[in-house]
Amino acid sequence: MSAAVPIFVVTKPLPASDFAKLLGAPFPDMVKFVVDVERRIVAVGGHLHADAEAILIDQGSRQASLWGGNYYPGLDEGACIEYESLINIRPGKNPGIQVEDETVRARIREIIFDLIGRGRPVP
Repeated sequence: MSAAVPIFVVTKPLPASDFAKLLGAPFPDMVKFVVDVERRIVAVGGHLHADAEAILIDQGSRQASLWGGNYYPGLDEGACIEYESLINIRPGKNPGIQVEDETVRARIREIIFDLIGRGRPVP
């Protein structure tokens, strides 16, 4: 039986010690995240974006405000965020896994930089 993969719900900057717990669990070079662009919170970690999405919905988020992606520590500000997740598929609004709306991407980037980091170093 595999160990549970942590997911942290973040409302203030994530301490380096908590971030270190996410790397390698399960991905060696990145962590998954789901951002609530209305409430300015992030669920980070886990195997699937859908797991983090479910946690945020259980805590009062609206699915329409949730967007998923991946964070790569050690890369610079321009490369550390990947705006791809199956939860981003929204017929009529966002047809694919990539977040296409530049305004939404900017909001995601702002929240991730505030709470996770601007290309934070690999712990």
